[in-house]
Amino acid sequence: MLTAKGEEVDRIVGLELGADDYMVKPFSPRELTLRIRSVLRRHAKTPPEDTRLKFKDLTIDLDSHRTWVRKTEIALTVTEFKLLVELLQNKGRVRTRDQLLDRVWGYQFDGYARTVDTHIRRLRQKIGEEYADAIETVRGIGYRFEE
Repeated sequence: MLTAKGEEVDRIVGLELGADDYMVKPFSPRELTLRIRSVLRRHAKTPPEDTRLKFKDLTIDLDSHRTWVRKTEIALTVTEFKLLVELLQNKGRVRTRDQLLDRVWGYQFDGYARTVDTHIRRLRQKIGEEYADAIETVRGIGYRFEE
């Protein structure tokens, strides 16, 4: 926050409301620059250690957006890829259709979402029988990737 209010209570309220830093006017441009750099360092994302997800011989490379079963690459649509990643990253946990719509499609959907079921069916066909069985249907709720 950059403000003219310099009382202690103002600074406390500003920080409690979520400000990363609090500066009172007048200020030094050099100090502002250093504080901005400090905030950016604190919030810099560290690169993920491993950009691949694996389940037995099923490999997903998040960076290159590619998927392999054993050594054979399988062609997935963007939605199928996101769906598989979401299920695999939440292995063992049930993902409701609404959660999948929100995380994969990016919107909320009221009512029954047949589109999720259709995409799951296509995904199962593409990844093959061995891995299709790992995507378990939880009747009336959603889907779970078995561990």
